Amino acid sequence: MARSRGISRRSFVRSAVAIGGASALAACMGPEAGGAEIPQATLEPDELPTRQHAWNEFVPSDDHDNPRVPEHHVLLTLEYVGDGPTDEEREGLEAAFRTLERAFERGSDGLSFTVGYSPSYFDRFEGELPDSVDLPAPEALADIENPDLDTDDALIHLSSDYGTAVLWAEEALKGEKETVNGVDVEGDLEGVFEVTDRRTGFVGDGLPAENQDVDGVPDSEPVPEESPLFMGFKSGFKHNQATEDRVTIESGPFAGGTTTHLSKLHIDLRQWYEQDSRQQRVQKMFCPAHNEEDRVEGAGHNLGASSGVEGCAHRASEDARRGVVGHGQKAARAREDGQPIILRRDFNSTDGGEPGLHFLSHQREIADFVAVREQMTGADLAGESGAIGRRTNNGILQYLTVLCRGNYLVPPRDHRALPRPDPKA
Repeated sequence: MARSRGISRRSFVRSAVAIGGASALAACMGPEAGGAEIPQATLEPDELPTRQHAWNEFVPSDDHDNPRVPEHHVLLTLEYVGDGPTDEEREGLEAAFRTLERAFERGSDGLSFTVGYSPSYFDRFEGELPDSVDLPAPEALADIENPDLDTDDALIHLSSDYGTAVLWAEEALKGEKETVNGVDVEGDLEGVFEVTDRRTGFVGDGLPAENQDVDGVPDSEPVPEESPLFMGFKSGFKHNQATEDRVTIESGPFAGGTTTHLSKLHIDLRQWYEQDSRQQRVQKMFCPAHNEEDRVEGAGHNLGASSGVEGCAHRASEDARRGVVGHGQKAARAREDGQPIILRRDFNSTDGGEPGLHFLSHQREIADFVAVREQMTGADLAGESGAIGRRTNNGILQYLTVLCRGNYLVPPRDHRALPRPDPKA
């Protein structure tokens, strides 16, 4: 049974975002803003970066210069239902995106969003994507998972520190608003895309604790109050993330774009908190040395701009033989020239009334994500050591179930509306 607690303003807004629709938008506008206005854009759309995924300069950073992912998120998967795609549809869709860019300041205080397209979308064209784009169909990435594979045509990711902003943007895209944040709406998804799935989530210090009133969170060991994520530890350290430059496609007609991998994961928080001690959780999330040397205080904010797992990567085989290997420790083995190769912007969720994670990453090639996932799975460590299982004591694998996977190309902004495989053709 989920515990009963009083509802805070942030939890109320999170609930409104999860519900969605005009009534949820109306309900959260007053309580969230408290009379404040969400800022309109100070830059014209043509003045914005070419890269859709260029968010870091527009979001605040913490005391250690770690960029902070916006608090509220909506993911819309879309099926193309139009007649082409046609130039007329492209113009209408681009007008819709520019409406949002005029209505909201780019960033956490306004709105950040990306638009991506799946392999299924590009399959309708006769031409092939250029060699500079690596966009395979999604697939299971380990023999311990059996996910549904997302085959929808497109993905829109909306994010903001204001739940009102993501709901407002969503309603405008659906053609339900004539104005949005004081700007006249031009263009929408109607007649071009239908929403096939709606996923929501949140991230930020204290938000998981405020939103743990769902089945699957143990009363005996609730989520720590200071944690930005359900599993009790901070993520997104600056030096454990690829830079926006590293994940950007460098050549070809989609130069300036990136790729997105999106996974939906269920988290077994009962097992995580009730089976394991704090010390075991530190070992499994980071690495055994972090526990032995008492490196992690609370949720790990004391670690600064790096979790320090890069210093444990070379010990993965040794630690596995000793009986436990860390999640971050394994993933750090996928670095190139000492640098991370994927940029994570994932967030927690209570979709379906259970704790989960929408794992969203950007990378230059989907192959980069696959390489990181292979190291995180640690099948080589389980095979060579015999001391850890394919899932048990093998990082955090035993607490996560992969429900679905999808891959998307996120074009540069000038090709984000129904692109052709060769947008200049």
